[in-house]
Amino acid sequence: MSISDAESEVMKALWAAGEATAEDLITAVAVPQHWGEATVRTLINRLLPMGARSAEREGRRYRYRPVLSHDQWLAQQSSGVLERLFGGRVAPLVAHFSQQGKLTRRDVEELRKLIEDFDDGR
Repeated sequence: MSISDAESEVMKALWAAGEATAEDLITAVAVPQHWGEATVRTLINRLLPMGARSAEREGRRYRYRPVLSHDQWLAQQSSGVLERLFGGRVAPLVAHFSQQGKLTRRDVEELRKLIEDFDDGR
């Protein structure tokens, strides 16, 4: 399942809310993104066949809930970027950020801790 950047904005609002109606999602997404109501409704509808969200009828409207978790989506996105840009390898990614001056002292310490935990089998 591949969620577009626009669809991910709707999902972010749905993850934040836990559950929401179309009106709730329109309120949360349309103004900050400068989108019309119809655009948000289209994005909501595109997420159903992907299995990213569910819908339960409540009278004349639907209540939506995320099926795809934020962690699942994040794993898909990061894996895709890693594969496309760095052949699936993490070391070249870290090296790239290091060469670009994007790693802070705190980032380096956190990476050291992650590597230690990995080496310790945690």
